[in-house]
Amino acid sequence: MDHEFDIIAEKVRNGERLTWDDGRVLFHHHNLPELAFLADIVRKRLNPENRVTYVVGRNINYTNVCWVRCKFCAFYRVPGNDEGYVLPIDVILEKIRQMVENGGIEILMQGGLNPKLKIEWFEDLFRAIKSHFGDWGVILHALSPAEIIYIAKISKLSLEECILRLQNAGLDSIPGGGAEILTDRVRQQIAPYKDTADEWLECMRVAHKVGLRTTVTMMYGSVDTWEDRLEHLMRTRQLQDETGGFTAFIPWSFQPDGTQLKGSRASGFDYLRTVAVSRIILDNIQHIQASWVTQGPRIAQIALSYGVDDFGSTMMEENVVSSAGCSFTMPIDELEYTIRSAGYLPIRRTTQYALLPLGVPDKSPYLKMHP
Repeated sequence: MDHEFDIIAEKVRNGERLTWDDGRVLFHHHNLPELAFLADIVRKRLNPENRVTYVVGRNINYTNVCWVRCKFCAFYRVPGNDEGYVLPIDVILEKIRQMVENGGIEILMQGGLNPKLKIEWFEDLFRAIKSHFGDWGVILHALSPAEIIYIAKISKLSLEECILRLQNAGLDSIPGGGAEILTDRVRQQIAPYKDTADEWLECMRVAHKVGLRTTVTMMYGSVDTWEDRLEHLMRTRQLQDETGGFTAFIPWSFQPDGTQLKGSRASGFDYLRTVAVSRIILDNIQHIQASWVTQGPRIAQIALSYGVDDFGSTMMEENVVSSAGCSFTMPIDELEYTIRSAGYLPIRRTTQYALLPLGVPDKSPYLKMHP
């Protein structure tokens, strides 16, 4: 195994692309500092500056109504459940106003597969958001592929027609949620009614085709094996070769509390190994985000030495992961301190990874016009 690892290390130093068999060796390599060393080589090749980026944003879950019944999810309520909700547009606008007043720019908006919400509801919502906050640079990073696929189906639209209409209404980019593990073996066990791996990838392919950038996630630690994780990475890398549309990769661990799937939490060791192997394999995706929401700030800080170069969003509000028993939160000051104390310069960014100037004020110019 050590000889195989040495061969892979030489390939990484030379910038050569790794194979499936190389990935197998890496996932079976238990020396974390050696994995970190290789991941840091790739990180510095793609992101040579000594900085870690983050975006000031807010999560908004516009509905928790969902008929899919994913076994790993504790957030959803089936249609007709008394605890189901759909946020009124004025409530969503108020949440965005609060974010903008505090200097935020990104709205990460996701929900469930709600049979009552067709394309027109989202068009009205997106246009209202852009009408009220478009001049202040609010970026609408919204709707996972599962949501978009379902909206297209119940609205009797092709996938491309659906995405174009959402884009014309104000959609700026698509989050990579719902990828879970991109193998149908795993998806059939944890979310049998959800889109297939091919359908998820095709949605992203179409989004990239019409000019939308997206992220891609990986939820590991449920019923997946290292082979499943490696196939996920390889399929992601293949689509990125084809389209170049992924801005960032975000691995995060399954949170079992309150879910039908149950099980145990993945360890910090497993997270660091998985994020390092992801960084080494995904040689064509520039950014890897830390999952401080699931791992906590200390493990996320260590991950900066394992290939991570981005701390994701400040979030302000989080409902999905916290409903499964994970509730790490982090104010901006603590987030920046965590980055600085690891030896990096924290830099704010947009959703599309355009860097914002140093010294961006905590309060938005919106306040000057709306005191």
